[in-house]
Amino acid sequence: MNSLDHSLALGPFSFTLGQLLIIIAMLVALATGALLGRRSGHSVSDSLFNLIIISVIGARIVFVARYFDSYDSLPGILDIRDGGFDPFGALGFGFAYLGWVFWRGKQNRAVLAGAVFAGILAWGMPTLAISLIDSHARPMPDVPLVTIDGEETSLPDLINEHDKPMVVNIWATWCPPCQREMPVLEEAQKKHQDVTFAFVNHGEQSSQVLGFLQDQSLTLDNVLMDTPGAVSSATGAMGLPTTLYYNSDGQLVDSHFGELSRATLQRGLDRLDRTH
Repeated sequence: MNSLDHSLALGPFSFTLGQLLIIIAMLVALATGALLGRRSGHSVSDSLFNLIIISVIGARIVFVARYFDSYDSLPGILDIRDGGFDPFGALGFGFAYLGWVFWRGKQNRAVLAGAVFAGILAWGMPTLAISLIDSHARPMPDVPLVTIDGEETSLPDLINEHDKPMVVNIWATWCPPCQREMPVLEEAQKKHQDVTFAFVNHGEQSSQVLGFLQDQSLTLDNVLMDTPGAVSSATGAMGLPTTLYYNSDGQLVDSHFGELSRATLQRGLDRLDRTH
């Protein structure tokens, strides 16, 4: 998976590397603003906090507008656990707010510009370096797996058998976000016959998985057992759930860490469709 989507566990919390870089960039911007503001006598902390909040809200608004048909309720729209944010929305709303602040007050312009530049630099340099490293296509991991019926297989075997793009969901029965997203994935598997869906269970026995599927009345194809967690290790998916999108050649196109909604799943499928 993309290195920016590699998950990291910090105590009870899990983040992707990309999310962690954004948090670090925000902290760098706030620290730079506080330092420059102390020297100049002009505080920009409130403006920076407003910039962060407005950018996040803008990213969510634009994402929801793009995938509005995939949401069926207001709670779903407000539930940001699906990770549905549009970076261009964040940039558009953020720069609009900055433009308004710069126009409104001359005295804070230099301090605010310095803080924002420091934040962009703290995010942009490592992100660019990681993206350059990741510029080569990444094939799907060829590790031994077992079907829920006990037959040996692997992800490359499955994609060669069907000759279609593949969505690989790494999950476990004890994971609440995994449980919540399963009906969404079940629905998508029935709807998108041109895509193969594979459900790689992380670290459990087939009896546990069968019991879960029966209790939840779920009908899923291609349920694969990965008792040693080899797929997670090979892809850097240290948190659950993780969803990987591969084209028909077995090359990684997109990835998503955390719970999927219909909208965030559709975003991944759209990116997958553009690689045909």
